[in-house]
Amino acid sequence: MNRRSTMRLVTLTAATGLALASLTACSTGDGGDEGGDGEVTLTWWHNGTTGPLPEVWEEVAQEFEAEHPGINVEQTGYQNEELQRTLIPNALAAGDPPDLFQVWPGGELRDQVENGYLMPLDDEIPDTIESVGATINPWQVDGKTYGVPFTFGIEGFWYNTELFEQAGIDAPPETLDELVDAVEQLKDEGITPIAVGAGDKWPAAHWWYQFALHSCSPEALQAGEAESDFSDDCWVEAGEQLEDFLAIEPFQEGFLGTPAQQGAGSSAGLIANGQAAMELMGHWNAGVIGGLTPDQQVPEFLGWFPFPGIPDAAGDPTAALGGGDGYGCSAEAPPECAELLEYIMSEEVQAKFAASGSGIPTVPAATESIEDENLKAVAEGLANASFVQLWFDTAFGTTVGNAMNEGITNLFGGAGTPEEIVTKMEDAAATQ
Repeated sequence: MNRRSTMRLVTLTAATGLALASLTACSTGDGGDEGGDGEVTLTWWHNGTTGPLPEVWEEVAQEFEAEHPGINVEQTGYQNEELQRTLIPNALAAGDPPDLFQVWPGGELRDQVENGYLMPLDDEIPDTIESVGATINPWQVDGKTYGVPFTFGIEGFWYNTELFEQAGIDAPPETLDELVDAVEQLKDEGITPIAVGAGDKWPAAHWWYQFALHSCSPEALQAGEAESDFSDDCWVEAGEQLEDFLAIEPFQEGFLGTPAQQGAGSSAGLIANGQAAMELMGHWNAGVIGGLTPDQQVPEFLGWFPFPGIPDAAGDPTAALGGGDGYGCSAEAPPECAELLEYIMSEEVQAKFAASGSGIPTVPAATESIEDENLKAVAEGLANASFVQLWFDTAFGTTVGNAMNEGITNLFGGAGTPEEIVTKMEDAAATQ
């Protein structure tokens, strides 16, 4: 076990241990739960807890069982942060993971592969891997595939068109200066301009990510990801730009303690119920917002636009920040796990996923089933992007990513500086 792996292990408290034992009671860490009657039980953990996605995945599990007699699927949705930061790492470290679970690309994937946690999929489902094209690349390590993305998209602003109209904003901002002007117009009307779920940290961090993306040249971005080289001045400039933006007070009161996606008081809930005009968030947000409205429907006032460019900055103004959600199988899972993943990635299921409004599918033929106009706008933005930078905490890996997010959150709270963000990243990189 290397130093990075040691750092990533989470010490289980008694309470966490009990919770983990409860959650994995039906897990198949020894390669599947096969009873005397020859039946196989597959456990599947995902982050579908709001909007239409829980129902979609339940239907998929039932359909798979009907088409595969003798295979039982136990699917469970968990809140995204809990799943990624606690449940999956703990289950892997304890040697008792679910069979099929969400796998995030970048440094997190590399760590899991290095520790032998994931099943190589190239020989198991080659046609499925080929079907998603270039979006498979972030889920590959040294030429081998360990996960398959079922959705991929870019980040942008989800906004209330009615509140924009009320504030006299005729069109979505196309430059940072226009975004600042829009904030001031909304404030003049007594409207909260932007909601942010800084209580979950990563939504706050994404603001710095966007400033870095639009300030750093492609060469500087590549040096940061490939070599952990953050010496370019653009990384500090990103923090300075964020500091300037925070000074205009664009966010809701109490934003440092606001969650991102849980309940009416979350940042997504503020958008859903007309209490804020904008939220910077990923492509999945339409479904989340729809799940937080009184009628459980995506509001008609919802619109989307990409993060605006920064004039005269070194970054590509048409670059986008994004990523996707993928699934992988535990190294100890039975072969039926790959069959379930293959079914989830079928054109039929991908079309069902797209039609539900839960996100943008990765199988190209299924994109025709997208009905939500905002998701169509996101898909168009993805197609028009010069390139897509993976979320920085994903691209840089857990060690650097966590340190970076901590530094950004400190800046949001007025307890840090732009320089300290970069210092934390460099110090964390030195420990790897």
